[in-house]
Order: sequence, then structure tokens, then C-alpha cells
Amino acid sequence: MTAEGKLREMFPGGNTTKGFYSFYDHIITSEAKRIFLIKGGPGVGKSTLMKKVGREFQDLGFDIEFHWCSSDNNSIDGVVIDGKVALIDGTAPHVVDPKNPGAVDEIIHLGDHWNEQSIRKHKAEIIAVNKRVGRLFNIAYRSLAEAKLIHDEWESYITESMNFNEVNLYSNQIIEDVFSGCDPSYDKVAKVRKMFGSAITPNGLVNYFGSLLQDAKKLYVLQGAPGSGKSTILKRVADNAHSYGLNTEQYYCPFDPTKLDCVIMPELNAAVINGAPPAKLALNSVSSLDRVRFFNLDHCTNKEILQRYVSELSEAEDRYEQALNRSVKYIAKAKKAHDEMEKYYVPAMKFEEIEKRRLDVTARIRNYLAESKGQKAVG
Repeated sequence: MTAEGKLREMFPGGNTTKGFYSFYDHIITSEAKRIFLIKGGPGVGKSTLMKKVGREFQDLGFDIEFHWCSSDNNSIDGVVIDGKVALIDGTAPHVVDPKNPGAVDEIIHLGDHWNEQSIRKHKAEIIAVNKRVGRLFNIAYRSLAEAKLIHDEWESYITESMNFNEVNLYSNQIIEDVFSGCDPSYDKVAKVRKMFGSAITPNGLVNYFGSLLQDAKKLYVLQGAPGSGKSTILKRVADNAHSYGLNTEQYYCPFDPTKLDCVIMPELNAAVINGAPPAKLALNSVSSLDRVRFFNLDHCTNKEILQRYVSELSEAEDRYEQALNRSVKYIAKAKKAHDEMEKYYVPAMKFEEIEKRRLDVTARIRNYLAESKGQKAVG
């Protein structure tokens, strides 16, 4: 009996202080055997098709990645099979077009399987709902931008109180331990993959770091208030790994996508992660393991300086939470409005034809995977 393949989960895009932020180009590498770009309206079965294909190949023993949608965290925007084949939702807001049409990429348009006349009858309603969805997301993104300004103020009080010599000591200890016994490699270019391990979703903050860290033998968890130096340490670790010629998976902050939240070095089975909000590692998934070490940067603060800003810190944190919660509320409203469009598309769909299309794609993927291993078709 074939053992079930490994499942890793992440977000290729996020609702951030910079609006919708995309790492879709990092879903699969340029060495991909095949990339299927799935096009079609809401409710036509894109996510369902991809989930079914992913689960089937996981049952066959292949390692799978599910790339979840930050605007609907019950739906997936992509699935990667054994690092060689990907199915990706290519519709707005993450429009993805073929880069190597025919040779690697191809479009599967589920609009081939709908009754266009049935949908056109609701043209006005669909346009109106789309306009409302856009407006609701704009409100959410403005709230996130407001939260960023408040967060910057919050950080400023902490940064003023920090003893960064002590932070550097922590940083050097982590780097020395992570790369202990590691010899630099200068004969290859280190690969960098960028993703989100967490996201601001209609259901609030959601993360999948438990699945992403399942192979880590060394795990370093950075704790501390905003502005205490966590993202700076993570960048130093990432830069150091790159200088050693090591591939990295870099997971960015779902709030501020310019800041790192986690660096995984697969070749070392090591990872360093921000264990504080907004990503916040689910500590119950790792805290019982001996491989975890915690570094609390709050120990590097000058308590007397912090004491000067007690009321300002409290107010900033409260205002930040209010702005963040407001953004989540409007992302949820946008999802609800988007779901309304399904009632115009679902009745027009020929789902039996989509199922046949899925079976055809599944058979082709088996052949692609077999070809990559020089075997006959699997399954």
C-alpha cells in the first residue's frame, strides 16, 4: 500500500498594507514539467477541481502543496504536485498568464463548460456585485494602511527603548548555531522562494506554519514587541544563507509584505521564525519538541524608557487592533458579496463536463510525472 504523500500549505498572495500582494510567480519553479492555469468565474469549480487533483496524487504518495486563497481561506488558488506540476487559479485579482505557452503552460478555461446565455441574462447584477466587491476591498486596504501608520508609531516607542547590542548578540548566537558545520558552496546560485505562511482572511489571521515547519530539525522562535528587531534578524539569517549558497524559503509578514516572518533552509533542516503577531506561530504545534529554541527580544529593552510611554503604547495597540479588525470585517463583507455572484454562475455550469475535464487533466499529470522519472504512467 502506497504511503500518503506529505502536505504543505501556504498562501501565494495576501491582503496587506500595500493592497493585494502577490507571490504567484513563486508557486512553482521554471523547471516545472507542466503548469495548468485555471480560468473561470466564481463558483464554477476551480478550487474544487484543484483540491480533488491534489488529494488524488497525495493518496498516490506524491508530496503536495496547497496554496490557499487569502480572500477565501476555504478555497485554494493553486496546487503543486511533487514540485513538477502545478494547477493555478489565473483569475483576478491574481491574474496569471502563460509564460511558455504550449511548452510548459496551458490554459484550462472552465467557461467552455457554461451556458453563456444564462450568465448574460444577469450581466447588470454581476457588474454591480463586482463593483461592490472592489469597493469593499478598497475600504479594507485603507483600514490596513491606517493600521500600518499606527503600527509604525507603536514600533517607534519600542525601538527607542531597545539595546541593539544585545539584539546583535542574539542574532550572532542564532547564526552561529544555524550554520555550525556548514561549508559555503560557491558553485551554484542559491534559490529564493517567497511566499506567505499566514494571511489576513475573512476569518481573521490564519497561518500554516505547522505544516511548513514539519521537517525542521532546528527551529528558532523570535519573540518580542513590534520594533524589537525580529525582522532584522530574519533578514540577516536569509542573507547569510544566500552567501553560503543555500536555498531558502522566505515567508513574509501578512501585514507588511516587506518584512520577513520566517526563513526555512531545507538543506539544513533549519528555520527561524517570528513567533509574535500578526503571523503568530501556533506554539502548540511545536512547543513539545526538543528542536525549538526561543529568543525573547523584550529582554533587550530599557524598562525606564518604556515606562515613559506606557499610555501611548496601550493606546497604539488598541487603535491598531481596531483598524486591523475593521479591515478583516470588510474583507469578510467582500467575500460575502463575491459569493453572491455564484448564484448567477453555478446554475449555468455543466459540472459533468468539468468532471470529465478533471479526469483528463489527472491522466495527463500522471504521464508527466512518469516521464520525469522515466517510468510508465502512474496510478
